[in-house]
Amino acid sequence: MRRLAEFVAITAGWLSRKLGRGGGTTLPGNVLLRLRPNALAEYSADLVDGAVLVSATNGKTTTSHLLTAACRAAGYALVTNAEGSNLERGVASALLQPHAKSADLGLFEVDEAALPAVARATKPTVIVLMNLFRDQLDRYGELETLIDKWNDMLVELDGQATPPTLVLNADDPNIAALGAGRSNVVWFGLDDTTQGVAERAHAADATTCRNCDSPLTHTFIALGHLGHWHCTRCSAARPTPTVSATHVSLTSTGQSVKIRYPGTAETGEEVTVNSPLPGLHNTYNLAAAAAASLAIAKRSSRPFDAAVMGQAMSATQPAFGRGEVVHRGSERIRLLLAKNPTGVNQNIRTILSESGPLHLLVMLNDRTADGQDVSWIWDVDWEPLLPRIASLTLSGDRAWDLALRFRYGGFNMDLVTVHESTNAALDAALGNLPAEGTLHTLPTYTAMLDLRGELTDRGLTSAYWENADG
Repeated sequence: MRRLAEFVAITAGWLSRKLGRGGGTTLPGNVLLRLRPNALAEYSADLVDGAVLVSATNGKTTTSHLLTAACRAAGYALVTNAEGSNLERGVASALLQPHAKSADLGLFEVDEAALPAVARATKPTVIVLMNLFRDQLDRYGELETLIDKWNDMLVELDGQATPPTLVLNADDPNIAALGAGRSNVVWFGLDDTTQGVAERAHAADATTCRNCDSPLTHTFIALGHLGHWHCTRCSAARPTPTVSATHVSLTSTGQSVKIRYPGTAETGEEVTVNSPLPGLHNTYNLAAAAAASLAIAKRSSRPFDAAVMGQAMSATQPAFGRGEVVHRGSERIRLLLAKNPTGVNQNIRTILSESGPLHLLVMLNDRTADGQDVSWIWDVDWEPLLPRIASLTLSGDRAWDLALRFRYGGFNMDLVTVHESTNAALDAALGNLPAEGTLHTLPTYTAMLDLRGELTDRGLTSAYWENADG
């Protein structure tokens, strides 16, 4: 029955691609789980080194991308959902890939809400939890809901014969609370305090202590509520990172990061990663991937080579839509996924690091995968862009909501063009672009897929599933 179910599911995926209905990244998993509801448990049990699950509000795709490169460089035979389909069906689809049968390690990006079910089925050896920000309130509810579900999941996993190693962000108070009292934790964080911001964003999410509900205070703020924090009343405070970014040098097109990890020397050892991924949010992704690499090596009893890890991550290009650059002759189109206030604020910070007038295409959809509540756009700090805007094109199902937000933000509406259709919006935005200019695009998730589809139709890039290295 297992082989028959595999055949039917794989055939469904092949037909999906053949008929142009999609990349076949979810349908095979849907079919497999319908025919064999316990398929995730069955297939993941075949992985000698077990499964690694990566979850977060922001950065899970990029971190999984970095970690994939590091693991392959370390010699693991890997199966991963590189296309970004991160629900149970996407993990199941990945396990159907031809090379999955010879894989010794599974590495899966997992949606925040789907994580407990996937963890229950796969019994992971390592879980990477990076951050939690307010996102898709109509789907997830408030952060407290997700935190409680994740905590219940960890309590359940504590009952495994060998509980998973947890790779946790010391700089996120909510994530740190999940590791409190647990010894099976590899902490990561940012120790370089030169790249922070002066004050916590007004839309910051973790502002009170999970122990005593007293206010939290920061001696260093990296982004959102991430940084060096402590409770003003009880003893809760940022844990000391096991793996940390000790020196960060940012540019508009990348960064150089020194990552410290526990070595044979008493003070630890450092490796330098020269990455094409810009922004402090990607510094956290690099640190998370480095910490996860160490945790995976320890669980598989393989040697950890920081130099190999650093070289692999240095060579890793942005995942689709996450800082990806598409070229049209001498012009550049940069795709920066925009799905919640913290993420967009970081992308704006990255855009502003470039010199000269700015040309932007902002796209807002309210489909299921985006979240139907678009009120979050009012919590984004768009205003720093105001004096630098040369042209601003707005698009998507809720383009006029964006227009209203920018109107109230004081933007010069003579520089703003609104086109609901992706095709017309892209034409208008590119029409405003000077020779050798860069068009910065900020699309929500489904808008990013629409935009990438349009770029593919124009022959400027290939379909995202064709670029995946799964």
